[in-house]
Amino acid sequence: MEAPDIFSVLQAKFGEQIVDFLEEGTLNPTVVVKPEAVLKVCEFLSQNEKLQLDSLMNLAGHDQDGESDLSVIYHFYSTIHDHYITVKTFTPREEPSVVSIANLYRTADWHEREAYDMYGIHFEGHPDLKRILLEEDWEGYPLRKDYVPAEFYRGMRIEKVK
Repeated sequence: MEAPDIFSVLQAKFGEQIVDFLEEGTLNPTVVVKPEAVLKVCEFLSQNEKLQLDSLMNLAGHDQDGESDLSVIYHFYSTIHDHYITVKTFTPREEPSVVSIANLYRTADWHEREAYDMYGIHFEGHPDLKRILLEEDWEGYPLRKDYVPAEFYRGMRIEKVK
């Protein structure tokens, strides 16, 4: 099944919860989903007999410009049918939050923790949401475009990368 076909199946099933389909100018055809529909859409992608997108290859946070909403991007693949689709959702920059899919796809566990650690995106229902790369007392989210690194951490000067 091709990406436009997957989009059509999702649009028929979820209606207005499916916001857009991005195919032009992108390497990965992407279905944009409202944040409140993420879990239901992901369950459907994994369980629908025609889709069976059983592998979450990647999940990543993204900050487009340092001002607008943050996004979470999910890359799914079907090992059974050999097709794939990318799903994207947006969350407000202030108090960003999306439901966790870690109980649906085990690989989401660490990916969600990384997005939390680097972007500050909270994943509701995650079994152990805590920093994975940085210390618990680290301030800020380094992959956000508006991140300003501290000059010191625990009394040590932080060298700026040139």
